[in-house]
Amino acid sequence: MSAALPASDRPLLRQRLRAERERFAQGADFAAAHAALAARLCSVLHQLEPACLGLYWPIRSEFNAVVALRDDPNCARIDWALPYTRREPREMQFRHWDRQAPRLVDDCRIPASDGAPVVPDVVLVPCVGFTREGYRLGYGGGYFDRFLAAHPQVTAVGVAWAAAQIPLEALAPAEHDMPLMLVVTEQGVVGG
Repeated sequence: MSAALPASDRPLLRQRLRAERERFAQGADFAAAHAALAARLCSVLHQLEPACLGLYWPIRSEFNAVVALRDDPNCARIDWALPYTRREPREMQFRHWDRQAPRLVDDCRIPASDGAPVVPDVVLVPCVGFTREGYRLGYGGGYFDRFLAAHPQVTAVGVAWAAAQIPLEALAPAEHDMPLMLVVTEQGVVGG
């Protein structure tokens, strides 16, 4: 990230990082970065060996873990789950996913599964921004933080583009922010 922003200005930081991510996604290096991130994520998941993996449905220029993992032979034996979010009460649960086209759209207008509720042992968490210490900046709804706080046994793995790394001071994590175990980028693994 370029110049530091005031720590209290999360909306502006979020807007700036999303704009940078959109520019990156339109660039010539995007396909190679996607392939590199896919390989690193597969390697991490092989080490973690989840029985049930919580994914996310990619929006905007987020890394597409669904596409990256669907052809990986080691992921074929893993149960998959997708989040389902509600605005009232504000909560997120994961639901078993049969890997077919999602048949529901949740309250945030994101495709979701209509399967039975499950608690994955590993959850992939998309990051608009992240720190070396494992804190993330999301879209501002707090859904993943609430889910992780309610399920401390879940291993939380952040997924982000390397350019989204920011210093801890820029994010100024709040008391409710839940750190991730590690963050996987196209350039390597941060934390863990």
